[in-house]
Amino acid sequence: MNGGSDIRAEFAEPTENLAFDEALLRVEPSAPVLWLWRNPVCVVVGRGQKVAREVRVAECARDGVPVLRRASGGGTVFHDPGNLNVTLVLPGPPPRPLEMLGLVMSAAVEKLGLTPTLGERGLFVGTQKLCGFAVFRTKGGLLAHSTLLVDTDPSRVGAYLTGPPPDPKPLDSHRSPVASLSGHGLSFGPGEVESVVRAAAGSLLGPLEPRSPSPVELDRQRTLLHTRYHYEAWHTDGRQRQA
Repeated sequence: MNGGSDIRAEFAEPTENLAFDEALLRVEPSAPVLWLWRNPVCVVVGRGQKVAREVRVAECARDGVPVLRRASGGGTVFHDPGNLNVTLVLPGPPPRPLEMLGLVMSAAVEKLGLTPTLGERGLFVGTQKLCGFAVFRTKGGLLAHSTLLVDTDPSRVGAYLTGPPPDPKPLDSHRSPVASLSGHGLSFGPGEVESVVRAAAGSLLGPLEPRSPSPVELDRQRTLLHTRYHYEAWHTDGRQRQA
């Protein structure tokens, strides 16, 4: 695979990040696209999940933590600047949607100094989860998404996410103990982790050319902000507004 892109973009609001994340898939790129980004503090549920089953809503409201919804499936995630988001968009949905993302993140974590185990829903170091995975497919492509806990405090995750419910449902998050890179005794300078992830992606996908968002991507982001991410019912119930 050649001719891919490494998007360099920062948006101030988590809703803008989530909208741009989806926009990268919706424009149906013809080559791989990588985007690394971080959110302010928020909780993000998977597309089909029930907020009340996943989130300590009262605690989030008390502390001013937004509860948002993304387009991809997977489990609920606590975001903060210590949690690196890795978006990988591939043309033509592959038969094994998480394979390439798993390879990229495994290679990156190994270069960062740990020995990970790849599971269906993330990367683990021992019994502790370091990376979570989520996917979203269309006819034209695949969005595979990972989080990488760099220096997020695990206690904050438990403060805003619920424990296992007494009546498990298919869309419920798979709760696992988590630990960040810093929790494993590692520390890195500004941008160092991002550089390692970019190098791992480039070694597997071929050269990824740094670039700014295209006008088409930004236009699709604006549309998605209107129909989903700036619409409260999307985040609470998964309903979208008409364009």
